[in-house]
Amino acid sequence: MTIRTMLDATVQKAPGAVALRFCCRGAWAARTYGEFYSRIRQAAEAAGRLGIVPGRDPVALLLENGPEWMEIYAALAGAGVTVVPIDPRLRPREIAYILGNAEAAAIFTSGRQRDCLQEILPELPCLRHLVLVDGAEAARTPCAGRSCRDYETALGEVAAAAAAPGAWFDRHRPGPETVASIIYTSGTTGKPKGAVLTHGNFGADIEGSFGIISDLRPADSFLVVLPLFHAFSFTANFLMPLCRGSSMCFVESLRTVGDDLRALRPTVLMAVPLLVEKIYDRIEGGIRASALARLLLKLGLGRVVGATVRKSLGGRLRLLLVGGAPCPVRVLQGFRRLGVNIIEGYGLTEASPVVSLSRPGDARPGTIGYKLPNIEVRLAEPDGQGVGELQVRGPIVMKGYYRDAAATAEAFDGPWLRTGDLASIDADGFITIRGRRKALIVNREGKNIYPEEVEQCIARNPAVLDVVVVGYHEGGETGEKVGAILTPNLTVIQAQHPGVAPPWAAVEALLRQAVHDQCRDLADYKHPRKIEVRRDPLERTSIQKIRRVVYQGQLDVACSPRMD
Repeated sequence: MTIRTMLDATVQKAPGAVALRFCCRGAWAARTYGEFYSRIRQAAEAAGRLGIVPGRDPVALLLENGPEWMEIYAALAGAGVTVVPIDPRLRPREIAYILGNAEAAAIFTSGRQRDCLQEILPELPCLRHLVLVDGAEAARTPCAGRSCRDYETALGEVAAAAAAPGAWFDRHRPGPETVASIIYTSGTTGKPKGAVLTHGNFGADIEGSFGIISDLRPADSFLVVLPLFHAFSFTANFLMPLCRGSSMCFVESLRTVGDDLRALRPTVLMAVPLLVEKIYDRIEGGIRASALARLLLKLGLGRVVGATVRKSLGGRLRLLLVGGAPCPVRVLQGFRRLGVNIIEGYGLTEASPVVSLSRPGDARPGTIGYKLPNIEVRLAEPDGQGVGELQVRGPIVMKGYYRDAAATAEAFDGPWLRTGDLASIDADGFITIRGRRKALIVNREGKNIYPEEVEQCIARNPAVLDVVVVGYHEGGETGEKVGAILTPNLTVIQAQHPGVAPPWAAVEALLRQAVHDQCRDLADYKHPRKIEVRRDPLERTSIQKIRRVVYQGQLDVACSPRMD
């Protein structure tokens, strides 16, 4: 199975079915699968006119969610071109590194990224072509000496050729071993690593997921909230509905999710814990304010209350799948008590990404469900309690990290992919995550932050003697925030202030400012939210590595009592 075969099969079966719903100029619009396919063919033809060669020229996709993201991806990957999805919120230096490492030959992006590209293009000789979505005005003039194309204009110019026999899309098809995506994740060495994922990887992940969630159907409508550059959203919000022929509905913005739920009335919502928790807390607040709702819950009539809740979610929601980070058990149990079918999944980018899923009707809150039926998992070096590192083997596992043999070797234990997560598996096959072997920080949005990357940025300031970046929990919230513990280089600081020794409060203020300044080029979600400046040197091992484990948990804030 390839992404192209998924697309072709769905379009052939139901060209008149609604593929996409989206907001356009203040009103909801829809495109059928037939219309979607026509634009895909046009985008592919436009890529061919740029001289893009499948299998040779990776192409970057730097866009916010929208119909264009999906049609451009399908056009490129469907013709065998490797796509490099990039988070539009990354800083220019981070975007430059990914584009350079991937050796991207072209980029499809928004006119809003023009200033960023103007800054970084001089150091990217491989990047020959710029296509700007919603950038008709921005495309009129060259960017850093390179010509720009307007996306809609390009599609119009090739519409006839794209519809004719022998079009570029017809002449190029991927196989299962063709690389579909290089998805960059934060790297432990301070540089992002590109997970190389094939069409076969994604196809196997979809097949395995449907082995557990078997009742997704063409009549379903998926609400697309999560960014598609994220591997979980890409598979769950794009490939799953594409394969089934379901509708994909884009929220207008994160601020309008509540209104969009009621307007679009989806049947399936894929979300990260942060979003689900916010929705549940709003529901819980309404229940607390209603004496009748509290009484009905006390009498075990949660489904009666749930009818009103489900109506506020559009009235048709039948499946809520949470992934990307652990979800609070209270939220999982709360939704289930109200009759909302909520399940949890687990995965990682390097595994395409879904590794395990709860089965609807057979979910155990607090576990991550069952492994996919077409893969193997094992616990490496389990301790006396049966807890070991969860490792994965099978057709969903990446080929490796792009142009990084050392990182690839480190990621594998023989043929087994190391997840870095400690887990246990009970007699019924339910997997429970017990902790992380890696120092990886996972925030409430499911984003991964490697502390070493942040530490390297902060340590470049000479006033910083030692720094350790750790994740911390606040007020019982699920997911971690980024914190930093550092010590000052008093010799340097004294030299910067000759003749007077700055008071400790001034030293603290100086180092806090240093952290903010040094992290300027990192994405906002990587910035330390809590900073502690300490007088004593940080503890180190015999080979002078900071003992990170000593500091994990030191920045946690205790949970305040909660009403249930």
